[in-house]
Amino acid sequence: MNRSGSLRNKKFGGFGSSSNGSGGHKRFSFASLRNTPRRADLSAAMYTLIKTENTVVNAYEAAAHAMQSVAQQLSEWGANAEDDHLSDISDKLGVLITELAEVEENFASEIEESRVTLKQIRNTEASVQPSRDNRQKLIDQIHALKGKEPQSPKLVELEQHLVRAEAESLVAEAQLTNIQRHALKETYLLHFAAVIERSEKSLILADHGRRILELLDDTPVVPGDQPAEYRNEAAAKQVLLDAESDLQAWQPKPYNAGGSKLAPNLLPTEDSTNTAPASTTGAESQLAAPVDRS
Repeated sequence: MNRSGSLRNKKFGGFGSSSNGSGGHKRFSFASLRNTPRRADLSAAMYTLIKTENTVVNAYEAAAHAMQSVAQQLSEWGANAEDDHLSDISDKLGVLITELAEVEENFASEIEESRVTLKQIRNTEASVQPSRDNRQKLIDQIHALKGKEPQSPKLVELEQHLVRAEAESLVAEAQLTNIQRHALKETYLLHFAAVIERSEKSLILADHGRRILELLDDTPVVPGDQPAEYRNEAAAKQVLLDAESDLQAWQPKPYNAGGSKLAPNLLPTEDSTNTAPASTTGAESQLAAPVDRS
């Protein structure tokens, strides 16, 4: 950390606050969220959602970079103001705004992490689609053949294929349901945890920002009077040290949403059920490790 607590003539390293972790817009309504047309591809909607989330991540990253520029420009303006009060206060505010930018950048990173979890849903949906298509194709063929040649020996063969396809479909649909619920929960637990961290750290910095501003004497002066000498440089620096300490002491609140009960094959673990899964006939291995097509 740069202990000078200034943005001028050096790169301020920050407090280490990052964890490794208006008008014119449409009013929110639940009805407005489901007006998009349905598409045949099962994974199409999730694919679109993941792409849109990426746009959100990019927007937060852009905002963070813009805030860093604002902080630097504010500090430079104060340095040229020929006023010791403005010079020091603007510089200290720039340091806090830089920290706010780091909080924003960290938030974007954590939203990206939660977005990656959604890909588990998309990939599994993409893997299930061929199973659904094959089952529907067999049903259509059987229906058509019954209308044309109800005594055809091919009808028995198609019905046997359908029985096997439905057995595979049972496993595939169970895996799909499991991963949809599990990954959705995991995604938005990560998302809301990031929102809480961003909010609480921003509140810490905003509170200390107001403390900095309280050190700025804005008593009006009359022509000919000399402004009071600035004597708050040490106090302003202490505010930055307090902000650093509060950020380092911040800890996420524990929240237990229940552990995962899914095995790697996306079916319940042995300790969560005594019921043996149906024969997979290859479907289980097909869906257990779907390919990530980002």
